Amino acid sequence: MLDDPVKEEEFLQAFIKLEHPKILVHGGGMYATKLAARLGVETTIIDGRRITDAPNLEVITLAYPAINKRLTARIQALGQDAIGISGADLGILKSEKRVHPTIDYGFVGDIISTKIDKLKLLLELEIVPVFCAITSTSEGTLLNTNADTIASEIASAGHADELIFCFEKGGVLEYPDDDSSVLSSITLADIDRLTSTGKISTGMIPKLHNAVKALKKGVSSVRITHYSDLNGGTIVES
Repeated sequence: MLDDPVKEEEFLQAFIKLEHPKILVHGGGMYATKLAARLGVETTIIDGRRITDAPNLEVITLAYPAINKRLTARIQALGQDAIGISGADLGILKSEKRVHPTIDYGFVGDIISTKIDKLKLLLELEIVPVFCAITSTSEGTLLNTNADTIASEIASAGHADELIFCFEKGGVLEYPDDDSSVLSSITLADIDRLTSTGKISTGMIPKLHNAVKALKKGVSSVRITHYSDLNGGTIVES
């Protein structure tokens, strides 16, 4: 979506129509990959996760804020006050470098604490916080952090009424090759069944994992849907 101006505008028009206080969290991996190629920086992806060595961290800190300010400016132009930030700002999200027994992910962060009191002040002022997928350690080291995880952690900390994951499909599909087979709802048992039979793609698994985690931490409802239909898609049930 973020690589297509028409699709991006479709999403922003749908997002603006959400009447309640809202927070936007975005990624930008495809743009980062293209920028890395232009700069001669090699990109390595393992199990859907970007290996973020020092050169790739530089790319990330160029790519994500560029998208962030573009989205912020467009939301502002649509009549909604917005501010572009990252998890490093205001100490909202603290992370630590990911530790894996066999893979060195480099500067990739796993969130260890969330403080949203200052976010609540922004929401009370009817300002939309727009988050890019960067966090920091207690020592101030920037880390590349999964956007779905950031959204889940912020929603959980704020006991959000709803967490919405947006992507290019209509929702969770019963049959991966049939875009019309959107499930109106999905339970934990359904997730286990569809995963074990290979019907859930690897890209969907992290979204479902974060959806379940958010529900267990107090988020009232989680929805996975098309970027232009924020009231449709699949409801994830605990």
